[in-house]
Amino acid sequence: MAVQQSVIRVAARTARVVPLKRGDTVDVVNIEGGQVVDTWAFPAAGPAEEPFEYMSMEHSRIHHYRLMFRPGDVLITNRLRPILTFVEDHSPGVHDTLCPACCAESYRLYYGAEGHHANCSDNLAGAMGQRGRALPMVPTPWNLFMHTIVVRDSALEDHASEAKPGDHVRLRAEMDCLFAVSACPQDIIVINGDDGVPRDIELRVRPAAPEAG
Repeated sequence: MAVQQSVIRVAARTARVVPLKRGDTVDVVNIEGGQVVDTWAFPAAGPAEEPFEYMSMEHSRIHHYRLMFRPGDVLITNRLRPILTFVEDHSPGVHDTLCPACCAESYRLYYGAEGHHANCSDNLAGAMGQRGRALPMVPTPWNLFMHTIVVRDSALEDHASEAKPGDHVRLRAEMDCLFAVSACPQDIIVINGDDGVPRDIELRVRPAAPEAG
């Protein structure tokens, strides 16, 4: 029997949380190209689990001892447990692991934005809240398709995402988890493609194949 795929549209500037079972895969798809996708994962177990556990960029970087991940790499939590595997990459292959999620204050502080600006931190908190999960902090996301690189040994340099329409990455859940993405609302600096316009993305979720029994 064929395994049914679910396609979930995530509108530009918004977030979505999707429950994954161990073995499920999810493709994060750049429908039109150029869109940065802030990405998180949290164990499905409730908030009674202590300490607060999340997919950790810091721990995953040290686990592989490099700044960017490659297909085949397992990403781990701050409790050193595998949570996602980076299965395939059908994109230029640059996915930032250093930059924190944008927030209302960062738009004011760094870009002089007036009033409220949509941001990934609020997006995540709202989407997780709809699942009954209050977050004590916003972990550093895995910024899929974000072309921010280290140059001259220590400087960070932003470039427009080079993701093309249809480019995607495939991830596999290594535990039951809540998988979260935010189609980044950044429209002040040019990271979301050459024109800096946020766009929709898609999630294509495929359940794990049933075990032969």
